[in-house]
Amino acid sequence: IYLNQVRNHMTIKKGNENFIFLNRFGAKLSRISVFNLVKSLAVATGLKKTISPHTLRHSFATHLIEGGADLRAVQEMLGHSSITTTEIYTHIDRDYLREVITQFHPRS
Repeated sequence: IYLNQVRNHMTIKKGNENFIFLNRFGAKLSRISVFNLVKSLAVATGLKKTISPHTLRHSFATHLIEGGADLRAVQEMLGHSSITTTEIYTHIDRDYLREVITQFHPRS
């Protein structure tokens, strides 16, 4: 909806053509603008927990990995130079570990 009904009718500042989300002046959103937008939307939806763009990024990566995405692919998407940084998102819950042991261990 945004791309077709809003962005296509905006005057886009030169050099900002490749950015998806723009401010009302046709320039890319600043880091602070994104933070304030996420924070205000969280409050508007009644979320009690503090949320930030990093929270969304962390959730995105965690859900990809939990869904079976390749760790190296997630590393590329997040722009991490080291796979070690991406491994932070591989925290696995105990129920899942129990399920894997039951499914694959020969004596389960």
